[in-house]
Amino acid sequence: MVAFIAAAAAIAVLARLIATATEALGNQIGSSAAGVVQSALGNLPELFIALFALHDGLTGVVQAALVGSILANSVLVLGIAFTAGGLRNGTQRFDSPRARMIATMTGLSAAILSLPTLAHAFHTPAGPHGHALSLVCAGVLVVLFFTTLPVFLSGSEGRHERDRSSLPVTAAVLALAGVAAAFVSDWFVSALTPATHAMHMSQMFAGLVIVAIAGNAVENVVGVQLALRNELDFAISVIVNSALQVALLLTPILIFASFAFATHLTLVFPTLLAIALVLGAVIAALVVYDGESTWNEGTVLVGLYIVIAASFWWGA
Repeated sequence: MVAFIAAAAAIAVLARLIATATEALGNQIGSSAAGVVQSALGNLPELFIALFALHDGLTGVVQAALVGSILANSVLVLGIAFTAGGLRNGTQRFDSPRARMIATMTGLSAAILSLPTLAHAFHTPAGPHGHALSLVCAGVLVVLFFTTLPVFLSGSEGRHERDRSSLPVTAAVLALAGVAAAFVSDWFVSALTPATHAMHMSQMFAGLVIVAIAGNAVENVVGVQLALRNELDFAISVIVNSALQVALLLTPILIFASFAFATHLTLVFPTLLAIALVLGAVIAALVVYDGESTWNEGTVLVGLYIVIAASFWWGA
């Protein structure tokens, strides 16, 4: 239990380091590009945690962690950011067309990720072919990632006059933090199983909540900080882009990488997990589509996440 807490604390320290470096990066290359880069680096702990968990045969934990990562960002962290930013700054407004694009892509990704589960749950002819259907979905998601990447890299400029002199230093800090994340993730996974037994929680809840929140500690810190500073465009870029990258890139990478392990990862989730994924994506899209946020909307998202998490405490 002590090792688990220490590993989680180490991830939090890395999150703080990456948060500081990301803010500097945003000033140098623009908030849109920085949001994409930061989201990718912020998901490195999640990638390493999932790979080590797959190596240990914890497929259910990985499936729950992937869905949990999308929900943690698009529902919980976004809700906390809206609540904190709204309480400090009142109603906040952001680039609505860009936010709608991100929300639409997140909803589309959630639908694609849930289809193999629904095909299996409703006993369709595609049901017995969950592995093959998962590979098809993974391929489509990767194509969508690369075709939409230019859209997410374009956009707003840096918040201050650009100073690229410190760009190599910032890049070096982010790279070192990413390497450190690999070692901390191995430590975290090793301590996960004893911790779940000690706390009497199901592996499904551990993946959906504990692993997902720990793996997304970077977005938790950065997104809330930016919302408090009334930089909501940058906050949404960091928070929701992270969820989108998990769906479009991280999940397919893990599905393809699982061929190297004895247990293959598929998108045939427990049915409730797939339903929660779609619900979270739909509700989050409804909240961001109007281009403004209030603390009340933030509390709605946080409340939804709490109910979803509670429904998996006993397993799935």
